[in-house]
Amino acid sequence: MSAAPASPSRPTVTEREARQVAEAAREQDWRKPSFARELFLGRFRLDLIHPHPLPADEDAQRGEEFLAKLRDFCETKIDAARVEADARIPDEVITGLKELGALGMKIDTKYGGLGLTQVYYNKALALVGSASPAVGALLSAHQSIGVPQPLKIFGTQEQKETFLPRCARTDISAFLLTEPDVGSDPARLATTAVPDGDDYVLDGVKLWTTNGVVADLLVVMARVPKSEGHRGGITAFVVEASSEGVTVENRNAFMGLRGLENGVTRFHRVRVPASHRIGEEGQGLKIALTTLNTGRLSLPAMCVGAGKWCLKIAREWSAAREQWGKPVALHEAVGSKIAFIAATTFALEAVLDLSSQMADEDRNDIRIEAALAKLYGSEMAWLMADELVQIRGGRGFETAESLRARGERAVPAEQILRDLRINRIFEGSTEIMHLLIAREAVDAHLSVAGDLIDPDTSLGDKARAGANAGVFYARWLPRLVAGPGQLPTSYGEFRHGVDLSPHLRYVERTARKLARSTFYAMSRWQGRMETKQGFLGRIVDIGAELFAMSAACVRAELLRSRGDHGREAYQLADAFCRQARIRVEELFGRLWTNTDDLDRKVVKGVLSGTYAWLEQGVIDPSDDGPWIADATPGPSARENVHRPVR
Repeated sequence: MSAAPASPSRPTVTEREARQVAEAAREQDWRKPSFARELFLGRFRLDLIHPHPLPADEDAQRGEEFLAKLRDFCETKIDAARVEADARIPDEVITGLKELGALGMKIDTKYGGLGLTQVYYNKALALVGSASPAVGALLSAHQSIGVPQPLKIFGTQEQKETFLPRCARTDISAFLLTEPDVGSDPARLATTAVPDGDDYVLDGVKLWTTNGVVADLLVVMARVPKSEGHRGGITAFVVEASSEGVTVENRNAFMGLRGLENGVTRFHRVRVPASHRIGEEGQGLKIALTTLNTGRLSLPAMCVGAGKWCLKIAREWSAAREQWGKPVALHEAVGSKIAFIAATTFALEAVLDLSSQMADEDRNDIRIEAALAKLYGSEMAWLMADELVQIRGGRGFETAESLRARGERAVPAEQILRDLRINRIFEGSTEIMHLLIAREAVDAHLSVAGDLIDPDTSLGDKARAGANAGVFYARWLPRLVAGPGQLPTSYGEFRHGVDLSPHLRYVERTARKLARSTFYAMSRWQGRMETKQGFLGRIVDIGAELFAMSAACVRAELLRSRGDHGREAYQLADAFCRQARIRVEELFGRLWTNTDDLDRKVVKGVLSGTYAWLEQGVIDPSDDGPWIADATPGPSARENVHRPVR
């Protein structure tokens, strides 16, 4: 295999330097309460989420009115089978979405947008995503991480007035961070933005630019060299996609989301006015991470839509299909799968709506909640789709077009499995989300004891850190011994026919157990804690289950109090919590009983070629091209496949 030549502009960074870059970009302070953060610290703050927050009446009315229009558009204008067959969203669909105002769902009305809340924006994405996941991805990438979101938070008034009206009605936007050799390690970002008078000159290559093929405006992350008058660092810019020197070199194709307009974009001496810089130099990663704090909620929104569709198909098919004298749904092996889909869909919607409403109210810091929603939603939606395929049997593996051709209902079960798979990678892979959430979950510990485990800290600083840690843990640890979860009368307001109070007591007790486990692990491994990614991942997964259980119970009580299927909601919440508790207990068992150490030894053997003999007897159908494409800056030698939709 040939290797990609190293780019002369590619920064060389150590593991420690990479961590420092990521650490500097994350939000350091906790100025608002966070339910999930408290949960990881062993404090079950039910008061932060119950009673369930609700949107204002006028926000709900505006949202419902738009959803009605959007539903009609999806039913009459979006042909999902055509998108799948042609691997492209028809231009007339994109034009129709523009006319409907769908590009401006999250943009304030004063800039020509619809001004929807996060709750209704997510409901809209769930609706569109169920009609066509590719169309949902286009709208999500445009508004959740594209130009509108970072400008809303960090843009100047002039930038908002210039770009937001365009984004609301006519211009599609994209977010460009990833490079051929840079994924979740932005410290190695190679695209440069060199100051030149009143402009910056961009050079570099960006990979997997969702919407990049059809985008009119781009948010580009580039490295500004440090120089006199310039602090430098990774910086965000709004770039016109039609600028001279911008070339979309390839439209990428994937196993799912075949209509996705995702490409490779090259910048060669592209001049960008300094007035198009978002925020200050060096703030790019902070802008990206802050944008994703709420932007990540778009993915679980479409996962909720997928879960609802899976439930509908599972119900209809399992009632119609008979085996051994009765519907397959009544066979326990199939029925358990249907129960899982129903209960999990209820919980995912509970997590999404709760997180979204908290984002709208802005009373809580939801960085962990949004990350958990993305992580949990993407993993559970994939499992639900996989179970649907299994329930459908051979028909689940057969394409919708093939089913139609032989006279059966064209159910795209295999397609939803393919389409959902990317959500476990998009906007932070599951593995990266585990690490990101774990870092936030242990932030309180690192704040008081971080210097104790930092090898570069002086003895004097270690002594001061030890004193501070002693004070913190003297107060904190005793609170993990007992709590309301041990009182049989706690959370009695959740007893209505079905009794959900035992589940909330379980969450309270388990949150304390989770905090004790984290403390024990930090005491045991200290500075090596960050290398225990398997352990940290399980800690996060337990927290995700506890968050979902809490959200499900709170949502059930909300629906009961409003007379909206309350009895059924309590049943679903009960089923979900019982299923989740089994998963939590398994995860706790795997905290300390696992093969992590052995796995590391095997991995070293694999990389050294010790087990290469095991690979014999097969043919590798892949070609001998480089593992990573050459991204050396320079003029493009390829055709520009950029195609703005007008």
